[in-house]
Amino acid sequence: MRNIHKYILLSATLLTAQVHAQKKNFTIAEATNGMATTLATKGIKNASWQPGTARLWQTVKEGNTEVWKVTDYDRNTRSSFNISLTDGQPAGVNVSSMKWIDKDRAYVQKGGKIYVGTLSDKNWNWQLVTTLPENAENITVDKSLNIAYTVENNLFIRNRYSGQNTAISSEKDKNVICGKAVHRDEFGIDRGIFFSPKSTYVAYYRMDQTMVNNYPIIKWDATPAAANIIKYPMAGGKSHEVTLVVHNIASGSSATLQTGETNRDHYLTCVTWSPDEKSIYVAILNREQDHLWLNQYDAATGEKIKTLFEETHPKYVHPTHPLTFIEGRNNEFIWQSERDGFNHLYLYNTNGKLKRQLTSGKWVVNEIAGFNAAEGKLVITTSKESPMEKHMYSLSIDDGSMKRIDKEPGMHTAICNSDARYVLDIYSAAGIPKNTFVHATDGSGSYEIIKSENTLAAYNRPEIKDVTITAADGVTPLYGKLILPVNFDKNKKYPTIVYLYNGPNVQLLHNSFPESGNLWYEYMAQRGYVVFTMDGRGSWNRGLKFEQATFRHLGEVEIADQLQGVNYLKSLPYVDSKRMGVHGWSYGGFMTTSLMLKHPDVFKCGVAGGPVMDWKMYEIMYTERYMDLPANNPKGYDNANLLDKVKNLKGKLLLIHGTNDDVVVWQHSINFIRKCVDEGVQADYFVYPGHEHNVRGKDRVHLMQKITDYFDLYLK
Repeated sequence: MRNIHKYILLSATLLTAQVHAQKKNFTIAEATNGMATTLATKGIKNASWQPGTARLWQTVKEGNTEVWKVTDYDRNTRSSFNISLTDGQPAGVNVSSMKWIDKDRAYVQKGGKIYVGTLSDKNWNWQLVTTLPENAENITVDKSLNIAYTVENNLFIRNRYSGQNTAISSEKDKNVICGKAVHRDEFGIDRGIFFSPKSTYVAYYRMDQTMVNNYPIIKWDATPAAANIIKYPMAGGKSHEVTLVVHNIASGSSATLQTGETNRDHYLTCVTWSPDEKSIYVAILNREQDHLWLNQYDAATGEKIKTLFEETHPKYVHPTHPLTFIEGRNNEFIWQSERDGFNHLYLYNTNGKLKRQLTSGKWVVNEIAGFNAAEGKLVITTSKESPMEKHMYSLSIDDGSMKRIDKEPGMHTAICNSDARYVLDIYSAAGIPKNTFVHATDGSGSYEIIKSENTLAAYNRPEIKDVTITAADGVTPLYGKLILPVNFDKNKKYPTIVYLYNGPNVQLLHNSFPESGNLWYEYMAQRGYVVFTMDGRGSWNRGLKFEQATFRHLGEVEIADQLQGVNYLKSLPYVDSKRMGVHGWSYGGFMTTSLMLKHPDVFKCGVAGGPVMDWKMYEIMYTERYMDLPANNPKGYDNANLLDKVKNLKGKLLLIHGTNDDVVVWQHSINFIRKCVDEGVQADYFVYPGHEHNVRGKDRVHLMQKITDYFDLYLK
């Protein structure tokens, strides 16, 4: 019996080994870019809802031919038909590149050419409307086919009345910029052109940055090298001044909103047209970012009409969403605010009266995805179930009742049709690579479109554990993931890598696919590493108290929390605490360098990419929100400054930077290396010529190989 038992065990062991042997390991290219390329999960391609209908358009391939598939969802039947590519249609056009103007019209931008298509039954008729200059940028088309665009620092418009391209602004100084995003894209700002609902006006940002310090970004691909001089507003320094101009398209007249003639050292965001075009609403945030005014302005004259309400906070107010006017109730709008500690929805009227708070609880509203005017209901996504998940809800504006639309765990992306009767639901979760459904938002039906196969099934994947530890405050739960080495042996000791970010507005961990969150973690697990990652206090999606724990002292609370993670790792018998490494990029690079200098005995080596070394050298809008002004918080800035702590370095540290980084400018790591030389401290350094803040494309494979090799050199 004993021999039979040994035989069974040996056979089972050999079978397990054969199963593992049949599976393959990731290449570094697959681990870096695979989920976006060769290993991408299958889903609906280039989806778009036709306005005013329940028709979902997508691009599909039938044999070698690409066609547009249209599926008509209604409450009784579901039908599909194909539309072949038509004569006169611009080459390479797919559903995602087609932007709907209204139910029967769409436009396509191909370079500087704008084509407009008219749909009749199942046929498109495409016409070339205009050819814009080759250097046109920020091209914006409204439903009346007015086309606004920028050339260098000025704004132009193709007037639908005359068909002519006309300059709206005529700034001579290249540092006065019109029609582009301002405030370095903070406060939810992603554009600088705002057409009015009925196409009478176009509003645009005008940014005067003549007072901001020049900063050189060197172009190394020229001989001799050349300097591209940008304006970079550093914390405590001069910021740019922004105004909002309203242009009457028919008359050609313009008016500047009177947002502050005597003091323009503030921020203008949440720009929203009233449905009747008579007013524009703008949120004005002071330089200190602790006081907000929501103001209404007369669109024709630019005069201030009134302040609807104010918001203040002893730390900061962080507006990121424009007003959402209620269709059919033009005197009511929804305002998103964190005033009760979590991002929630508030219903106001245009007199500034709060009618009711629509959502509440210790969870976050992520977005408003759509509005069903007939039923008075919004479709929203929230973290109500868990900060690790995102789910879709139908929300009644009248009584605040909520009903969940989706049914499965995970991260759900919601794309509503124009009346929000239907929502495209694209989601993934642990064990679910990608599923795509269409749901009727009233719960009357769900239609499966596609379930992706597991594109990683052929690979030798590690065990991944969700872990929860307690923050350094002794109370707050923190969520992390532990990735164990492939062929894990609990009796062995393994080198361990901590990957982190832990900065504002970013959450690394979700219940999604792949379960690790990053195939490079799994690649390292295949190479015999334990990998650990965790979102500590200061990161996103857990409410204001969680995020603001780091206010005025970046790099302290977050480090304390990450060290709690280290303590957890050290408690595991298979973690070799003498062979631990740490890696992060941007804010994670700051965190990596901080840990290597402030706690030099914890990690044997670290890799810091694009790191902030001195917050006084980072941009005003972000830094002053989280650190206050340097004059108000000198101790906080000094404690976070890593340049005077270089001599503390004991382990091996590799710094990596893109030479054309205009976010965390190259000077951060250059100054650090200079201090290393001054202090006689050895550090390793690598640059990526021509790359900006992130190294992308094929060069990213080189980057991740460089990082992998560094850990192999010092941890194995």
